[in-house]
Amino acid sequence: MFGELIARLDRPEIAAEALAALDDAALETTIRTYAADNGMAMADCLAGIVRRFLDRADDDTWLQLVGIMGRADDPGLAALGAILRHCAHDLQPAAAT
Repeated sequence: MFGELIARLDRPEIAAEALAALDDAALETTIRTYAADNGMAMADCLAGIVRRFLDRADDDTWLQLVGIMGRADDPGLAALGAILRHCAHDLQPAAAT
């Protein structure tokens, strides 16, 4: 389920399918732009974002994620979306001053 998805996110076809399934054009654009700006394949970028989140999430964040998964028809996809949305603000380029 979620663990299997995470383990396969670095495969381009899995990453593209998962991102498309979220049906969030703005989020997809943010991730693809960040990947391109940093010379990364989109799948590697997506996998890295998720793994970094999983490594750094505190107990409160985990509890929120478990709640999101518990209410979802597709817990793995819901968790992926929540993680990416949580991390998306860190992927935005800094505004020019």
